[in-house]
Amino acid sequence: MTLHQFLDTAFGRLGWDALPFWEIVRHPHDGKAWLNGLIASGAASLVVFGALAVVVMLTRRRWWRSLWSGWLTSVDHKKIGIMYVILALVMLARGLVEATFMRAHQATALNDTGFLTPEHFGEFFTTHGTIMIFFVAMPFLTGLINYVMPLQIGARDVSFPVLNSISLGLTAAGAALVMVSLVLMPFSTGGWSGYPPYTERSFNPGAGPDYWIWAVTLSSLGSTLTGINFSVTVYKERAPGMHFFRMPLFCWTALCTSILMIFAMPPLTVATALLALDRYADFHFFTNDLGGNMMNYANLFWLFGHPEVYILILPAFGVYSEVFTTFSGKTLYGYRALVLATMCIAVLSFGVWMHHFFTMGQSAELNAVFGISTMLIGIPTGVKIFDWMLTMYRGQVRLTVPMIYALGFIMLFVIGGTTGIVLANPSVDYQVHNTLFLVAHFHNMLIPGTLFGMLAGYTMWFPKAFGFRLDEIWGRRAALGWIAGFVLAFFPLYGLGLLGMPRRLHAYVEPAYLPFTVVALVGTLLIVAAFACLCVQLWVSVRDRDHLSVRAGDPWDGRTLEWATSAPPPEYNFPVVPTVESKDPFTHEKLDGKALQSPDDWQDIEMPRNAALGLVLGLVGFLGCFGLVWYMWWLVVLAALAGLGAVIARSFTRNTTKTISADEVRAQYMEWLENVRALPLTVRSQESSRANNGRAMPVMKEQQ
Repeated sequence: MTLHQFLDTAFGRLGWDALPFWEIVRHPHDGKAWLNGLIASGAASLVVFGALAVVVMLTRRRWWRSLWSGWLTSVDHKKIGIMYVILALVMLARGLVEATFMRAHQATALNDTGFLTPEHFGEFFTTHGTIMIFFVAMPFLTGLINYVMPLQIGARDVSFPVLNSISLGLTAAGAALVMVSLVLMPFSTGGWSGYPPYTERSFNPGAGPDYWIWAVTLSSLGSTLTGINFSVTVYKERAPGMHFFRMPLFCWTALCTSILMIFAMPPLTVATALLALDRYADFHFFTNDLGGNMMNYANLFWLFGHPEVYILILPAFGVYSEVFTTFSGKTLYGYRALVLATMCIAVLSFGVWMHHFFTMGQSAELNAVFGISTMLIGIPTGVKIFDWMLTMYRGQVRLTVPMIYALGFIMLFVIGGTTGIVLANPSVDYQVHNTLFLVAHFHNMLIPGTLFGMLAGYTMWFPKAFGFRLDEIWGRRAALGWIAGFVLAFFPLYGLGLLGMPRRLHAYVEPAYLPFTVVALVGTLLIVAAFACLCVQLWVSVRDRDHLSVRAGDPWDGRTLEWATSAPPPEYNFPVVPTVESKDPFTHEKLDGKALQSPDDWQDIEMPRNAALGLVLGLVGFLGCFGLVWYMWWLVVLAALAGLGAVIARSFTRNTTKTISADEVRAQYMEWLENVRALPLTVRSQESSRANNGRAMPVMKEQQ
């Protein structure tokens, strides 16, 4: 074998042209090539030096051992949930930077004077959409459900702890593949939906679409496994007395979301697998010749795509239900109606996918059917809005940070839902489908509907996870910045859509578009400032954590079981599995004087041991897919063998559980209980002050 043949085998199609500065080398006298090369090189440098900085910090502080045993190999649902949220926030930072570049380019793109090349702009809108859907929203909601749902139903962990770790590993592998595409370019320019035939090999032979295919495939596999795990947990792990209509609304939305994951993610996996066969094995599923039909891809993708919208929104609906009831000091109004509305939305979400291609030529009769089914979803959604408002009615409403997000959501989501009803009319949709009006509507649903909900949940449950509250002042600045920034960034897009500006437009010649794009850029910068406020809030809160401590575990006068534990909770969650006798069980315990009591019977607790399988499968998944992207077949084979070997080795492991003695559990709980009983009760007027020690006086007792 010659050296050239060896290098071809070792590196596949990976060459110098994959480096982010290669265009500068090829076109040294092209100013735009220099600017785009510097932007790409700067992004790659941030990834490389950021990763090196993390490695250096872990090494200097000698945190590798604790990171390995305490986090990376942990199967504790709480730690896995935290890692999901960290992944989502890291990817959110990248998504916001890409959005800023796109808006800045469009604000300067009149008469093709923008600073991004068409290819670079295409990569931006593809990675932005892919990241925000698959690697921000999905990990964020999965992390919150992971952390909160088992606590709320009185469980010790999810049903399959190791599978939970595998799901995280696969999702992180997909995110890593997207991040590596900043260093070894390019990424796809085919949009977050990856429509063929543009993403077929004949039109786009580079590595970009392959990055997209395998990153999305890893994410979809992880989400499918997560759906199975969560649904089984809700069905099988509920505490005694926690029948379905005593579950918190958040658990109901988690259950419906899990069912949607189980049935909606496989069509996406099938679509990406068939597209991969087209590209790698010269099949013709979606080509425009030899029997291929790209409409089959459109149907598969949107059979996933519209249930995905409700996979993203339903957990946020659950968060808002918890926020409104907690910070209004009232039981949730219309509980059963909200449960039924949640189930109706989940069922109807599978009957509306075709409204995503009203413009693609199906019959008027079929369009009418799907238009009507789309409008019907507005009914259960409206039920939720009214029930939340009636929960606040005559309640002791406190304008905390989570409540600000929730109120901003109601105002903005109603507007976005109204535009959705407008778009459900096929004749209207035909006019505005490929304009920025649709982009505005989509973001109008997902940012207030999903992201605000996730940030509200992050703020509300952060004290439970870490034992101290987040700083209120910086939190308010962030929340108000997100709301105001969203209005400025996306409301102008409705106007641009009605003016006829196409989405994904690299350049334009219509001067009327310019003022709207400038306002949208200002709004985007305000959103970036809001995210910066979140980062400052976290830093300030960690710095002042002793003053913000809420070790008693109940800073908000919580109503559900997660607030009955210490902050943070022990590995086993509860010293004794609770018995539930009503909705809002912790509130009733506090009012009846039964909260914070010592159990009569102490027993040993069996918990799962750490497992490295999730980390190993995530690593080999990343390496195998990286090899597939660059045709490094030796790496693909080695990764497949390593993954298979890891699964086989795990199957021979017999010592998979550990026992925590009753004496140890009793000692930990009684020490915490004595500390809590020594604390004074915190009234709600002190909720946002340093006097909040986590032992809340119930609102109903304050009123007596």
